[in-house]
Amino acid sequence: MLYQYPSWDRAQWLLMAVVFIAMNVAARVQALKAQDRVIRLEERFRYEELLPRELAEKATKLKTSQMISLRFASDEELAELVQKTLNGDFATPKDIKLAIKNWRGDYLRV
Repeated sequence: MLYQYPSWDRAQWLLMAVVFIAMNVAARVQALKAQDRVIRLEERFRYEELLPRELAEKATKLKTSQMISLRFASDEELAELVQKTLNGDFATPKDIKLAIKNWRGDYLRV
């Protein structure tokens, strides 16, 4: 019955374990947020290059999750998919990915 009674030593170890887990989760979440911001910026530049000016301006109002899904669309089908997304034709980001015919891989994501 070694662990029968609570002690300050055990509480310290438990607290330290919880802190380490929280630090790892926070570091991962921050890295993903930074990556999402970079993707959003890249996609806005891409919209300016490939889409008509009016559509590119409207596309900046897309949710981050929608922009992240649209990054997989080829240049040829981007305008059509952005318009459909703005019209509300897709319920979820997964629906956007399923509508993509010519997949453009993102091989540099960490």
